[in-house]
Amino acid sequence: MAGRRLDQRRMAEAAEARGVDETTVAPKKRATKKAATPRARKVKEKVQARKRLVWVVFNGSMKEEARFPYDQFAEAEERIEALRQKSKKLYFIQPVKELIGDGAPVASAALAITDDPEQAAALEELELEDEEEVEVEEEAEEEEEEEEEEDDDE
Repeated sequence: MAGRRLDQRRMAEAAEARGVDETTVAPKKRATKKAATPRARKVKEKVQARKRLVWVVFNGSMKEEARFPYDQFAEAEERIEALRQKSKKLYFIQPVKELIGDGAPVASAALAITDDPEQAAALEELELEDEEEVEVEEEAEEEEEEEEEEDDDE
């Protein structure tokens, strides 16, 4: 920075020695900016996605076991107790917000609100049968793992 000042000072002294007056040199005009015209911006209105709160029963590995509407918290707790009686695994309830309308996950069929109690009972029986099949498969896998461990020990 000092070099620039020194150069400018030398140029000014040289100009004075030649008799050129710096004040006679016309100062440079700065370009004036035109006033910006305000543009009308299009404002998109964000559509608020409607959501509802449901109770979801999860197992220890965060696998969803069941969904219940918000007003059926007691039923969700009963479901947890039933699952705990079947197996000693960890189960818990969490509230989940789900979208209402397009692309929204629907509560499981057994938990669907129906006016016909016979239909609701039939749907629940189907769901319990599916769970029993899964538990049988899990038990078979555990037995295989135990056999493999015994083979490894020998």
